[in-house]
Amino acid sequence: MATRNPLNGKLVTIIGGSGFVGDHVAQALLERGARLRIASRHPEKGFKLKPLAQLGQIEFLPCDVTKPHTVAAVVSGSDAVVNLVGTFSGDLAGVMGEGAGNVARAAAKAGASAMVHVSAIGAGIDSASGYARAKAEGEAAVLAAFPKATILRPSVLFGEDDQFIQMFAGLIAIAPVLPVFAPHSPLQPLFVDDAAEAIAATLADPAAHGGKTFEIGGPEAITMFELHKRIAASEHRKRTFIEMPDILSAVFAALPGTPMGTDQWIMLKEGNVPSGKLPGMKQLGIAPRPLGLFLDRWMTRYRKYGRFNETVAG
Repeated sequence: MATRNPLNGKLVTIIGGSGFVGDHVAQALLERGARLRIASRHPEKGFKLKPLAQLGQIEFLPCDVTKPHTVAAVVSGSDAVVNLVGTFSGDLAGVMGEGAGNVARAAAKAGASAMVHVSAIGAGIDSASGYARAKAEGEAAVLAAFPKATILRPSVLFGEDDQFIQMFAGLIAIAPVLPVFAPHSPLQPLFVDDAAEAIAATLADPAAHGGKTFEIGGPEAITMFELHKRIAASEHRKRTFIEMPDILSAVFAALPGTPMGTDQWIMLKEGNVPSGKLPGMKQLGIAPRPLGLFLDRWMTRYRKYGRFNETVAG
């Protein structure tokens, strides 16, 4: 007799669930039979998930983590809560610090049996990055209100619809010479579906994972310079990459309208790999998949003639 999935029929509210990560977390939970509430400031952005759910299995509600009454409304009656909210702009402390505390307090009051709070590798109250400080404040606020919450600190997440790999791919496709910022900084990119599996695993067994902090990354560490080279190779393009000095990179990041802000630059420079001091994907029973497993297929559309780039024998 098959073991019943512990999430089957449970109501899980995903705060910030209409974005990139939320889409993948929702799919992982729907596959396990969970009922979902997708809550965010713009829940309509998650409507594409509707065809994946059974009738009545998913609903979409407005929520702003800086407004506690909206959080309480969407969390009411939930068996579990996931907080995915993050931003590099606006009131960082209000959204990722106090806002995370609002979610945890609402989850505790609602009687939820499990909570997962997604933070970031590099979160630290003494960091030079406002983003990293706000994430650290959020972790503290969550654990103060919901001590058995699980904190997940992922490395940079990648997927076919991400804004990281795809951003660099687009630039490499059009520019024969490109600067590389923090060229020797290590990353341990984590496939977004594996991150979603990590969230599902912690929700399924709060007794084992509650109250713990995990640093989760992919199976290999690569530098920013190596990442650029791999993307170019998968696009079948010859490119010249220039290693940018830190001082010029910092100036660039401080300029308005650039694709990388100062906080992102600081965290990138510091590296984005698990410290090894905390449990990770292995302790969650997940073998993360490498970027190389997907890159050639995803980069096809950036090649000179797209999928018609290949030479057909005969």
